[in-house]
Amino acid sequence: MNDLRRLLIAVVAASAVTVFLRAQGPPLSSTFTNWVDHPAIAYRGATATDPVNQLNEALQRGSVTLKADGPSGYLRSVLDALKVPVESQIVVFAADSVQRARISMGNPRSLFFNDSVAVGWVRGGFLELASQDPRNGVVFYALAPTLIGPPGFRRRDDCLSCHYSYSTAGVPGMLVRSFDQFAADQTTPLDKRWGGWYVTGSSGSIAHLGNTDLARLDPAHVSNASLNWPSFDGKFDTSGYLSPHSDIVALMVFAHQMHLMNLLTRIGWEARVAASRASAPALRFDPPGTDDKPIPLDEAAGEVADYMLFIGEAPIRDAIGGSSGFRERFEQQGPFDRKGRSLRQFDLRRRLMRYPLSYMIYSPLFEGLPGSAKDAIYQRLWQVLSGAVRDPQHQLLSLDDRRAIVEILKDTKKDLPAYFSRSSARAPFRIFTRE
Repeated sequence: MNDLRRLLIAVVAASAVTVFLRAQGPPLSSTFTNWVDHPAIAYRGATATDPVNQLNEALQRGSVTLKADGPSGYLRSVLDALKVPVESQIVVFAADSVQRARISMGNPRSLFFNDSVAVGWVRGGFLELASQDPRNGVVFYALAPTLIGPPGFRRRDDCLSCHYSYSTAGVPGMLVRSFDQFAADQTTPLDKRWGGWYVTGSSGSIAHLGNTDLARLDPAHVSNASLNWPSFDGKFDTSGYLSPHSDIVALMVFAHQMHLMNLLTRIGWEARVAASRASAPALRFDPPGTDDKPIPLDEAAGEVADYMLFIGEAPIRDAIGGSSGFRERFEQQGPFDRKGRSLRQFDLRRRLMRYPLSYMIYSPLFEGLPGSAKDAIYQRLWQVLSGAVRDPQHQLLSLDDRRAIVEILKDTKKDLPAYFSRSSARAPFRIFTRE
C-alpha cells in the first residue's frame, strides 16, 4: 500500500510539473503531439531505417555475426558492429529502466553511445538498444537470443510508456534524469546533475550529485569524497564491465545530445504534419489528447537552433577532465576545416565545446530532416551567427566564435546555404566586421 501511495504521489507531481512546463517552456519542449499514429508519421507502421534494424537485417543475411564473450555476453560484439566506442561508457545505478529490479549501486547499468545509438547493459540482464531512425524518432530494441540460429534484435514499442512524453519533447525519444529531476540537459547546472550516476574524471572544485547512494544524498551538502574519482575500481564488483569509467565528458556530451535528438525529431514531425495538412486539409488527423496545432517552423527552429548553439548552456566554472579516453576518441572524428578545426573539439574550461555549434549538424538525423525544417534551422542559425539577432543571450557568442563556426561550416558542410558565404549579397556583414 505504501508503494502504491508513493506511486500515486509521483504521478500527481509529474502531472503538476508537466502543466508548469507547458506554460513556461519553449514550444517543442513543453508540448506533446500524440502523432505517433498520424498518417504523416506512422511510427509503428513505417519501415525502420535505423542502425540497429540495419544490423538486424545483416544478421539475418549472415553477412554479420555476433560473438558472446564472458559475463557481458554479446555486448562488445554489438558495440563493434554498431561502431559504438567502449570509451563512451557511462554508468547509472538509479533503478530507472525496464530492468530496474536488477540495478543497484553494486550492479549498475552501463550505457554506451554514438551519434545515433545508445546501448544499455546490466549484469545478469539483457541488452537494450535505442536507435535513432532519421525519419521517425528513436526505435527501441532488445537483443533476443534464440534456441536455434543467431540472436536477433526485437523491437520494443512498450518502451514508449516512458520514452514518449513531454520529457522527450513529445516524440519517441531519449531520457536523461538526475536525482529529483524529470529531465536533465545542457542547461541543467552541473551541481544538479548525475544524481544516481557514477562519475569518473575531474570536475575540479565543481560539485555534482554523482557517486552517492540516493538514500543518503543531500544536494545541499555534497561530500568531497564523491568527487574527482579516477575510476570506479574498488567501488563494486566490476566483473563483466568493459571499462572502469563513467567519464564526465561523455556524461556531458550525452546530456547535450539526447535532448537535441528529441528536438530534431520533433521539428521533423512538425514539418511533415504541416505539409500533410496543407496538401489535404479535408483529411486532417487530430487524435484526442494532442496539442494538435502544428507549431510554426520558424518558432520551432528558433528553439532547435538555439539549443544547437548552446544558448543557455550551464557554465563551467573550473576545468573538466575525462578519465576514459572518450575526449580523444570523440575529437578524432572530425570533420576538420582547412585550419584543422572541428565542431567536435572541446573547451571544458568555460563551456562544453570550443566552437559552440553542435556536431549533430552532421548526423543522419539532421540530414534526414524535411527540407522545410532544415531550411528553417539554417535560417535561424544564420540570423544568430551573422549578428542579426542581438538580444543579450545571443550576444554571449563572441564575434570570434561566430566567425569560426561559419568558417568551419563552409569547409565541412556540403549543403550549407549560399547566404552563409561572405560574398553572398543576402548576408548581413556584421559577423565579418568588428562593432
